[in-house]
Amino acid sequence: MAIAALSQAGKTISCDEALKIARTDAERVYRDLSPYRISVVLESDGWQVDYDLKDAALQGGGPHYLIDEQTGDILSKRYEQ
Repeated sequence: MAIAALSQAGKTISCDEALKIARTDAERVYRDLSPYRISVVLESDGWQVDYDLKDAALQGGGPHYLIDEQTGDILSKRYEQ
């Protein structure tokens, strides 16, 4: 697996890889992600990927992830609906 190879080399996964990991899970649960604005930020505890509604008048929200920057594992996830 490419992600495992990256962690063995002491490198971090890229922003694109973190987004792909989160998107794969989010699409399984939410299906259509077009109503959400996506932010991806590398923080001290890992990649934070947040899906927030573009339209503030809508109620609910999207998924939020913390992804390990070395392994690509989802450390935590929270779904808002």
